Amino acid sequence: MASSPDREALWRRTLAKPSLAIAAAFDDQGRLWTVSYREQHLYARYSDDLGATQSTPVRINPEPEAVLGDGENRPKLVVRGERLFVSYTRGLDKPTTGDIRFSRSLDGGKTFSVPITVNDNREVISHRFDDLVVDTRGQVSLAWLDKRDLEAARRAGKPYAGAAVYVARSTDGGKSFLPNRKLADHSCECCRVALAADRDGMPVAFWRHVFAGGIRDFALARFDAPLRRATDDGWRIDGCPHHGGALAIDDRGARHLVWFTGAAGKAGLYYRRIDGDGESASPRAPLAFGNLDAQPGHPTVLVHGDSVFLAWQEFDGRQTRIQLMASADRGQHWTAPVSRAATAGAADYPLLLEGRGKAWLAWNTADEGLRLFEL
Repeated sequence: MASSPDREALWRRTLAKPSLAIAAAFDDQGRLWTVSYREQHLYARYSDDLGATQSTPVRINPEPEAVLGDGENRPKLVVRGERLFVSYTRGLDKPTTGDIRFSRSLDGGKTFSVPITVNDNREVISHRFDDLVVDTRGQVSLAWLDKRDLEAARRAGKPYAGAAVYVARSTDGGKSFLPNRKLADHSCECCRVALAADRDGMPVAFWRHVFAGGIRDFALARFDAPLRRATDDGWRIDGCPHHGGALAIDDRGARHLVWFTGAAGKAGLYYRRIDGDGESASPRAPLAFGNLDAQPGHPTVLVHGDSVFLAWQEFDGRQTRIQLMASADRGQHWTAPVSRAATAGAADYPLLLEGRGKAWLAWNTADEGLRLFEL
């Protein structure tokens, strides 16, 4: 199907737009690493003083690329000892198309491998909204939203709702990847995938799914198991809300989920814990949080021991604020929301990090730059 000139012009503006989206992670020594996008290149740098000063940036992709760098499609970073792993989505020429790219450093961020394309379908279609996990053995796993099955259905004259979740794994530390595998049909098209490692290292994916009747609630699936429904909001919407969820898994295997829904009578942000390695739901109903009058959105979650932290953004008409809540008992009881940071300009979505034995909030804004807050 041909693209309209207006759609193509909008896509070109999207590809050329500067990005505030970053990836951030602490290494084992407490050094803060970040990956950011500038002038068609990704750069890695570190800070030994919690972001007050930063090292000389190291270029990751040697050739210019139109990296898709908004908050739903940010670059990803995992640090394991002296090894750094980076994934991102490269935008292609046609509107809403892309490839999943991967690079690694084996020398503590001094140099990076030439990025490779992970999706083995090379049509100029949408392979986007990736996430990345690396287990303690160095096995690398990626998941993303992929439209190869939608395109095949179109060619065959058959209906197909949404996109699909595809995954790829590397058993040699990211040197090469096994063939792509479809985890599920009928994901939402543009709500990012969230990944977390289970207690045995197996990745678990969390994404907005297109259920029967056009209901766009969330699903969960280990890479080695079928999907199961994770939310029951009943949000019927004919299109993607560009509002993915987040997932954290604690040392008992419980899944901690946060998400947004626009379902009638239920609109807003929610938290839920699913116990027993995902097999049984906690007895409590999902917890609603955020001020509905302040457009709450883009939540994230972090588990740190028995503590659980939630962060999200709100807008009061003048400023974007980052709100926080915390639980000391794995999500049973919560503190009241508090505002930790604000900006009047453009901003990235909040990030929650573990490092130096503590939990942190990282937030990058146009006016204030990258800020780090101890939780």
